[in-house]
Amino acid sequence: MYTHTDSDRPFPGPRDADAYDLRHHGDVEVRDEKLTDLAVNVRTNTPPAWLRERLVESLSGLAAYPDGRAARAAVAERHGLPARRVLLTAGAAEAFVLLARALPVRRPVVVHPQFTEPEAALRDAGHQVRRVVLREEDGFRLDPARVPEDADLVVVGNPTNPTSVLHPAATLTALARPGRTLVVDEAFMDAVPGEREALAGRADVPGLVVLRSLTKTWGLAGLRIGYVLAAPDTVAALERVQPLWPVSTPALVAAEACMSREALEEAEEAARRVAVERAHLLAGLAEFDEVRAVEAAEGPFVLIRVEGADVVRERLRALGFAARRGDTFPGLGPQWLRLAVRDRVTTNRFLQALDQALVMAGCSRS
Repeated sequence: MYTHTDSDRPFPGPRDADAYDLRHHGDVEVRDEKLTDLAVNVRTNTPPAWLRERLVESLSGLAAYPDGRAARAAVAERHGLPARRVLLTAGAAEAFVLLARALPVRRPVVVHPQFTEPEAALRDAGHQVRRVVLREEDGFRLDPARVPEDADLVVVGNPTNPTSVLHPAATLTALARPGRTLVVDEAFMDAVPGEREALAGRADVPGLVVLRSLTKTWGLAGLRIGYVLAAPDTVAALERVQPLWPVSTPALVAAEACMSREALEEAEEAARRVAVERAHLLAGLAEFDEVRAVEAAEGPFVLIRVEGADVVRERLRALGFAARRGDTFPGLGPQWLRLAVRDRVTTNRFLQALDQALVMAGCSRS
């Protein structure tokens, strides 16, 4: 039985896990239609030209089997870790599957609302999953005391998709215990200026596993490249269940290139721009009495609540905009939408469309 937790009863199970479509992702919102994409959290105008050039150059080496040593060393150097603490994966999503299959987990807990692949991977591997569901009235912030003490695997995102909340590093490290694996999904951390609250590079937290993705900032969703940072024995366990040559040569070239000093500076500048554009989006959303945004947003997306969101979302599609539905995330319902942060011109166009969509959906305006 898959259960939830709240502060009043440990595991009341108020809603069955199968009621959520854990396999629904934002790319479905934009398939087969020409829409302005606010549903997928990949930075626009990516990959940059210099990265595309590196990828094209890598094609001359496709006859050889992939060799991940240089990319692995580059990731390790970027985070100040030995290479034996790094595992390259076909996107961060693969890492969730490896964790579910490789670790001797008996009492896994997933903190929701968050990216649904961790729970889906655990369920597919036959695990019984307990949920800690964060609450809107708490700003979707995590209280470590709500995580069951007997949990031997805890999964949490930071900043969390879809709430965009950035949890303090001290809050997350408070979850560490001997005998517990603490998985922190930092897929969007490089979109946070200064990567404050990051745990990547920490080797002093027992059981810590940090996941990173190069998909979002660098526009590499179609290439599939990410990595795991963990203790050497954990890396070795994951590697044993990984297929041979799991990461392609172009993906390895991309990983190495994105660890360079110049690339990191570019990512930091992009993160600063995202922060400015996110503030503009939040300010525009605040003009609508019908809309309530999670204002603590620190990622390249924001979560909004609006009554009749399912209808509003369809009206937005008719007006040329794709938004991510929120009801597939455990802990949320049909009144939630997630919006990717875009440039100011796109945001202004979206806000005008939202105004029309609210009227078309019959939402009251004051």
